[in-house]
Amino acid sequence: MLNATGIFSVMEPAGAGPTEYINHHLHFLQLKVGEGSFMTLNIDTLFFTLVLSVLFVAAFLLTARRATAGVPGKFQTLVEMVVEFVDGLVKETFHGQSKLIAPLSITIFCLVFLMNFMDMVPVDFLPWAWASGHEIAGHDPAHAYLRVVPTADLNTTFGLSIAVFLLIQYFGIAHKGVGGFTKEIFTAPFHADGMLMKILLAPANLLLRIIEEGVRPLSLSLRLFGNMYAGELIFILIALMTLSASFAHFSTYLLGFGQLVAGFVWTAFHVLIILLQAFIFMMLTIVYLSMSAESH
Repeated sequence: MLNATGIFSVMEPAGAGPTEYINHHLHFLQLKVGEGSFMTLNIDTLFFTLVLSVLFVAAFLLTARRATAGVPGKFQTLVEMVVEFVDGLVKETFHGQSKLIAPLSITIFCLVFLMNFMDMVPVDFLPWAWASGHEIAGHDPAHAYLRVVPTADLNTTFGLSIAVFLLIQYFGIAHKGVGGFTKEIFTAPFHADGMLMKILLAPANLLLRIIEEGVRPLSLSLRLFGNMYAGELIFILIALMTLSASFAHFSTYLLGFGQLVAGFVWTAFHVLIILLQAFIFMMLTIVYLSMSAESH
């Protein structure tokens, strides 16, 4: 069965229809932790996240050690452009004093971008390679699952957003102190001069604060996950155009041409989404941390 990559599908020919093909590509390589445990690890997500994190750290460390004051190389120029761009945004947006914000923002932007960029790998290439190795090892290739886009996993995006949420609380306490941070929870956004009014408005302020703090990680995680999951799914649907196609039929060539055009258009558009989602996640993190460091 041909697909978008021009190689054979990772699934067995028997009964491998569109539904099975989609389900196969959306199934994680999972490992249950302990007997009867509800906890399950998505091994593919953890693996690609680790590889991309190491790649990011190694690339920046190597560039920093080989940096020259003379004419920089192409990669050093690219790294310097990213660093200067993010540093400029931090100076314009974050009004407090912190040595953590700029490195944190660069890390978020680059890592999220790299994880998103895995969506540019042909949809069947890495699953096919994994299934081939699975078959060589004597296992059923139809059960060789692999998803390569970490940000299309809700666990990844929630993990990132929860880390940002904890940083928001830390910055609030660090800049205002425990007393000031606690006081603000009960006195903002509705302010009052008298003690009685402050007590009466405290429950409303607390409720609004809980809603505000809860919405932040939800919006961060669901926005990134939704965009990347949809992008991955559209690539799979484009690959379906030539599923079970045969070179003996003229319609195969028409579908192949349509698939080529659709794949090119969506790839060009999706590159913008990949970059934009990394930028939005980083920018909202800076804004939220800036808001937590400022008094209402």
